[in-house]
Amino acid sequence: MKRILLTTLIAGTLDILAAYINIYIRTGHLSKHMFQYIAGGALGLKNSLNGGIPVILLGIFFHYFITFSFTLSFFLLYRKNRVFGINPYLAALFLGIFIWAVMNLVVLPLSALPGGNFDIGRAIIDALILSVAIGLPVSMSARASITNNNTGS
Repeated sequence: MKRILLTTLIAGTLDILAAYINIYIRTGHLSKHMFQYIAGGALGLKNSLNGGIPVILLGIFFHYFITFSFTLSFFLLYRKNRVFGINPYLAALFLGIFIWAVMNLVVLPLSALPGGNFDIGRAIIDALILSVAIGLPVSMSARASITNNNTGS
């Protein structure tokens, strides 16, 4: 569990940093409301943008909780199905695509956030960002946990 929590912290932090960089590249500005936007999935965008520190903390909680959920799920699947272990980079790519699909096709449509237009270029970039920021550290950490358990470490 300690490895899963540490992996969640690393992957979640890399993901949020990548999100800030991605938005800066697209708009030329750093987002001041990233975590309020995340909290907007539960509170509605208007309510969350009017919220202060408690809403920001809720957004941080949601962000890391979602990252934890994907990390824990991958670790559990990894132990059951060694096909993920054949190539950690391929597993990272598939995990990033899977996370993008779940978030954009299931979670966000069910949230209180307004819908957006689909852009294939942006979707590919976002899935690749998720593959590197979350998929790679999760895949490598899951592989290391199995390797360490098999060697007796």
